[in-house]
Amino acid sequence: MQRQSTRVQRRPVHGVLLLDKPLGLSSNQALQKAKWLLRAEKAGHTGTLDPLASGVLPLCFGAATKFSQLHLDADKTYETVVRLGITTTTADAEGDVIDTRPVTCTPGQVVEVLDRFMGPIEQIPPMHSALKKDGKPLYEYARDGESVERAPRRVVIHDIELMDLQLGGDAPSLRLRVCCSKGTYIRTLGEDIGHALGCGGHLSLLRRLATGPFNDGQCIGLTELEALTEAERLVRLLPVQSLLPGHARVTLGPEDAGRFLSGVRRRGDWPDQAQVAVYGPPAADGSEVLLGSAHVAGGELIPGRLLSPIEIQQIQETSPEPTP
Repeated sequence: MQRQSTRVQRRPVHGVLLLDKPLGLSSNQALQKAKWLLRAEKAGHTGTLDPLASGVLPLCFGAATKFSQLHLDADKTYETVVRLGITTTTADAEGDVIDTRPVTCTPGQVVEVLDRFMGPIEQIPPMHSALKKDGKPLYEYARDGESVERAPRRVVIHDIELMDLQLGGDAPSLRLRVCCSKGTYIRTLGEDIGHALGCGGHLSLLRRLATGPFNDGQCIGLTELEALTEAERLVRLLPVQSLLPGHARVTLGPEDAGRFLSGVRRRGDWPDQAQVAVYGPPAADGSEVLLGSAHVAGGELIPGRLLSPIEIQQIQETSPEPTP
């Protein structure tokens, strides 16, 4: 007897889900699972995490996908363990071992080497990454046994905290907390630190603790999300404007709000601002109404990414009731 598949009835869902991505799933697999649980029509994420990494993965639904690109520029914080003495093909525990060396460095040498990686540095992107060369991800070249030339990329390491170190025993390692700019490859950083210590190394653990204003204490796991009722899952969504925390705020009256939503610039006595979150008159229940993003130049409010009237209506209709 052939098993019948259940078709999920999709619906408009708008907001941001802070997911604690589990080990073993790609970012897209985690996204598709959350999208299915929410029955959302449209979804995207704000940058990928490796399958062997866990932690903060903001997922955007509906109108929030319009602002996901802004969050790609956010600083990130990671906790990682660098296993010293063993170098692998992928710079993490998933790869094949290509070299083993004794670990003879001292704690003082570790501190000195970590200091070298503080501030602006250049990294060569790993072959096992999603970065594209001639329209093809590097990891596809790597799977075919090919290595292609990669240009160094400048990133910034804001802070490296040595949380623990074990230089002897069967598994010498460093446990680090790293705060860095967008585009930083922690696998490459761990491998480079091992190389600088003269013993090589690879990542045996990687967890994203924070990205921009979001941290892992705010997140929910897929198992927890699945255990909730449908209404409870929607309550876990942050509003779309949570992606615009550093934006200046401008509130427009009814007439200006309508014109702004049509893409028309508005004039006012606003100071020049590169990033502005624009709101219209409050809704009937008193909640704020996001219209979109903009920037101000020469007293003109210039539209950026705009919500559609239907999206604004759907957000107001599906907003959870405030708890007393």
